[in-house]
Amino acid sequence: MESAEGLGDLQALAERIRAEYGVGHVVYHWVNSAGQQYGCGTYDPAWVERYLDRNYLRIDPVIQGCYQRFHPVDWKRLDWSGKAARDFLRDAVAFGLGNQGYSIPIRGPNGQFALFTVNHDCDDDVWAAFTEENRRDLILLAHYFNHQALELEPGRTPPEATPLSPREIDALTLLAMGYSRAQVADTLTISEHTLRVYIESARHKLGALNTTHAVARALQRGVIVV
Repeated sequence: MESAEGLGDLQALAERIRAEYGVGHVVYHWVNSAGQQYGCGTYDPAWVERYLDRNYLRIDPVIQGCYQRFHPVDWKRLDWSGKAARDFLRDAVAFGLGNQGYSIPIRGPNGQFALFTVNHDCDDDVWAAFTEENRRDLILLAHYFNHQALELEPGRTPPEATPLSPREIDALTLLAMGYSRAQVADTLTISEHTLRVYIESARHKLGALNTTHAVARALQRGVIVV
């Protein structure tokens, strides 16, 4: 991702991620504060055109549901009870989309909103096992992908970075290695309350929405190495 030099490279990355994880589709879409949009991914172009022509944006439960959330969303948890939503899903499946989806909403600087989605066709048990095993990877990929897309946005001025303290770096490094908060606190010989202070301070400096986002940003910027 760090070597991507253009939006076309992000399209190639989406295709590579799809192959690496063995899913049906990988899609990324963002809208900035000026209303400019960019999307890339593996959906059939005919479906993308149909989606736009029919203005499905106004009824798509994925868009509506993710815009109201900050955490990853399994499509099964969204409201598909309405006739319009059911018809929309039936139409999507007819164009090659799978019945399962996992979308990660991302809110960036200056009003940017983005979605990173993986989509597949399988039963509920298989999908639950897949998301449980790969959830962390997908969240990190989403934020890496979004960061790179923003880097390629014309006229963007990168924000000044605030350095993390050694303790903040230690805390995020151990979290990135898969340690629980209790294990991190024990390793650093501090209380969990003190650990929370370090994590929140690091999150604020990195401009992250949550701890996972903070770890992703720290990894991407080379602040921590695991």
